[in-house]
Amino acid sequence: MNVNKYIVIPVLSIAILGASVMGVAAYQGDYTVKGPETSPERHEAMEVAFTNNDYAAWKELMGDRGRVTEVITEENFAKFAEAHRLAEAGDYEGADAIRTELGLRTRDGKAVGEGSQGRGMGRGQGQGENRANCDCQK
Repeated sequence: MNVNKYIVIPVLSIAILGASVMGVAAYQGDYTVKGPETSPERHEAMEVAFTNNDYAAWKELMGDRGRVTEVITEENFAKFAEAHRLAEAGDYEGADAIRTELGLRTRDGKAVGEGSQGRGMGRGQGQGENRANCDCQK
């Protein structure tokens, strides 16, 4: 029996840890799943920000959480809010189209151009992929 507890306890611990990590990571990439920091109060504040197209309120609620805060600006927030409204109404295709246009992940978790260009959307992002298309090599 002593041998079993040396095997069962670590295996069980790994299983529990894996399940908790999967639960937290489940929302990443799928905007239809609520994140771990969602509360009724925060959700309501977000809804007000989206309804009023209030970028400043949304930005304050988001802080620097995730790539979305790097992509969404005051100039494109109205489109982002429209994608949110479409998704809430069940029009995931419409929401995905706007999110793709904005350079965000779609409901299925795919990034713009995933499989060919990835997050950098073909701009190189300092990785040298587009050197042939720039005029930096003269």
